[in-house]
Amino acid sequence: MVNWTDKPFYTCQDLREIVQILRHPGGCSWDMEQTHQSIRRNFLEEAYEVAEAIDEGSVDHLKEELGDVLLQVVFHASIEEDAEQFNFDDVADGVCKKLIYRHPHVFGDVTVSSTGEILANWEELKKKEKGQATQADAVDAVARSLPALWRAEKMKKKAAKAGFEWRDVSGALDKLSEELDELCAAITRGDGDPVEELGDLLFATVCVARFLDVDPEAALHAACDKFSNRFRKTESLASQRGLSLDKLSDMEQITLWNEAKQS
Repeated sequence: MVNWTDKPFYTCQDLREIVQILRHPGGCSWDMEQTHQSIRRNFLEEAYEVAEAIDEGSVDHLKEELGDVLLQVVFHASIEEDAEQFNFDDVADGVCKKLIYRHPHVFGDVTVSSTGEILANWEELKKKEKGQATQADAVDAVARSLPALWRAEKMKKKAAKAGFEWRDVSGALDKLSEELDELCAAITRGDGDPVEELGDLLFATVCVARFLDVDPEAALHAACDKFSNRFRKTESLASQRGLSLDKLSDMEQITLWNEAKQS
């Protein structure tokens, strides 16, 4: 048992101390075994749970999930503190300096007249900060760990800043049709790699989403929710009629699906 006194209210400093206790002799063996890589997925999952709390509009849930993300930050910083690389204060110092540098209209003498100018300045300052000499460098710098649809959207957005963009949605739609034709050719005639062509089709879909000002990840989630709802209705209709979906023909399944679609 460690020497610890309970409090009615804890602060960030208390969190740091608790993590230090857990990660060192006398603490928790599981916590002591963890590395950046072993808890990498935990960090991603906690971030997605914050997003879910935001979508729910639940303040209490958001507070809880933000705490879980903060724990991940403190935990990773604690690992590096033991390695004498950096600590939590160094993390805070870095982000404070970044915010000050990227907001010269607040902390400096730069004048802006719109949020558009603010974002444009932000991007230019970010490129200088990261040593990105070209827009291609900025495209390459988009994190590979992002969900693929978001990565594609962000890459296309950065390429568009160099003027590499369709003039209107018709060009993006034409490209989408072209990629669909190439995928069909790859599947039916062996003319090309189906995996590569499918990737090109998905990327072209993201380009269309940009013109519609639609988040492709959110659009796909909505489609997943719609599919889940309709599949449940389809399965229920089959069950009510004493039918098993896996015993039905394609046309019979489609008929049930369309009926569920109308209900």
